[in-house]
Amino acid sequence: MNILEKLKGLGFDTVPKEFYEQNVDVWQSWYTGKVNSFHKYKFYNGSKFVRLERYSVGMAKKVCEDWANLLMNEKVKITLEGESEQEFFDLVCRDNNFVVKVNEMQERKAALGTGGYVFTVSGVPIDEETGALTGNGESIKIDYVSGRKIIPLSWDNGKIIDCAFAIEKTIKGNNYVYLQIHHKNESGTYDIDNVLYLKNNENLSDVDLKDVAGFENVPPTIHTGSDKRQFVIDRLNIANNSTDGDNPLGVSVYANAIDQLKAIDIAYDSYVTEFVLGKKRIMVKPSVMKSIDGDPAFDSNDVVFYIMPEDSQDESMIHEINMDLRTEQLQTGMQDMLNVLSAKCGFGEQHYKFDRGNVSTATQIVSENSTLFRTIKKHEIILEDVLIEIARTILRLGNTYLGMSLDEDVEISVDFDDSIIEDKATEFTRDVQMLGLGILQRYEFRMKWMNEDEETAKAALPQMEALVQDEKGADEV
Repeated sequence: MNILEKLKGLGFDTVPKEFYEQNVDVWQSWYTGKVNSFHKYKFYNGSKFVRLERYSVGMAKKVCEDWANLLMNEKVKITLEGESEQEFFDLVCRDNNFVVKVNEMQERKAALGTGGYVFTVSGVPIDEETGALTGNGESIKIDYVSGRKIIPLSWDNGKIIDCAFAIEKTIKGNNYVYLQIHHKNESGTYDIDNVLYLKNNENLSDVDLKDVAGFENVPPTIHTGSDKRQFVIDRLNIANNSTDGDNPLGVSVYANAIDQLKAIDIAYDSYVTEFVLGKKRIMVKPSVMKSIDGDPAFDSNDVVFYIMPEDSQDESMIHEINMDLRTEQLQTGMQDMLNVLSAKCGFGEQHYKFDRGNVSTATQIVSENSTLFRTIKKHEIILEDVLIEIARTILRLGNTYLGMSLDEDVEISVDFDDSIIEDKATEFTRDVQMLGLGILQRYEFRMKWMNEDEETAKAALPQMEALVQDEKGADEV
């Protein structure tokens, strides 16, 4: 029995299971790199069917890696306008390897359509009878989930209200599925149901939480007393056209480019096969395989030689076969396929370059009116809200469960990496000129280019002016 059937048995409904089977599972196969139904095939050679396997470029994963690096890299900065709030947020991020995992989540989100961040607090005393929280905990933990592990239970205008998360755990050599069900109760506050299953292949069997190490103190139900979610859902800013109706889950960045992925692997397979079939051969008759003294005339381990029958119609004793390779035509075809995939996945054309058998990211000028720039900004609309909600959730949990005194309404800004945009240099130069003309104020310049709020920017100006005066004085001396 799978997790969807388990949820149904608990009284919860979700999106049709066909969405996972016909879409998410397909996206996962292409992300892995080998799709059995496509890369393994049979070919009739006129006598019998021969089993073959196509070469794969693995472009699905490459596309997702590139989108992850464009959306969430080391230059992205999340700023909380409060020293204690920033310190606490940074501490929780470090404890949960957030900088690394959030980039990974962008990649998996691009591949499988949806990513999720699930928050728990360790060490919180809980009343066993009521499930109410009775004291402060120890630390905030983030579980990162994607694909099949995210199961929406209710939603409104695309926002998931209630959701189940199937988090896989390995404990003492056994595989478990830890099912967290976040749902609102009649009073409008969230309850979190905790269920544990032992996983044996695809079969799930019920396990008592108290019987598994690490879950001894986890109650079946936790009453949070809050009407705010203890999870955050992330997805690409692409409409889900994979099913009819209102589906809150996202779609893969290559959901509508499966044919292009197939075409690329067919073209690449032909490219490689061209070298295999075009390998140089030297046909020789048995009589020339030995010298006049009876010693071998050729190295028997050299695969370039092929011994013809003695009664072969070919009168020459040694016949060289040199096939003409169609590498130029195949390379052009491969590039055409890559251009179509690039456009379908939001990069614009010619994002990828096929050269000497390798696929690389082509050097291109990215301006503010380019397809790539507009697509990045489109995806950042959702991602910015996600990162801000993550920060606010961490602050709220810190106050609620760890006894902190943090401002949950603090100003939070996300500074994305726009360094790939060529026009940024032009914009900076223009702003410097406007600063010199007095059109732009110094604090406004700092706010824009140093990601500071107005108060911080203005406070820094006297220090800058004092430093400039000191330097002038030193020069005069």
